Amino acid sequence: MTHPFYPLCGRRFRFVARRRNWGEDRVYYRDEQGELCSLLTAWTDVADPDPFVVMASGRCPFRLADLLSLADLIDRIRPQVEE
Repeated sequence: MTHPFYPLCGRRFRFVARRRNWGEDRVYYRDEQGELCSLLTAWTDVADPDPFVVMASGRCPFRLADLLSLADLIDRIRPQVEE
């Protein structure tokens, strides 16, 4: 688990499979109780490194596309102020 904000970051699990489900690339693993679980492949070391992250070399914690998506989300949920 490599995603820095995921609660299980740094933990290791037994890999089962990598599949494309619900339009997403997902990794399946067994948790401590042996239950089958899945999460986005991008949150693991199974995925190829993001080229932006490699080029940024730790200098930028956010990708431009993610920041633009966040700005759109904030615009949608921010109460509209009447002028």
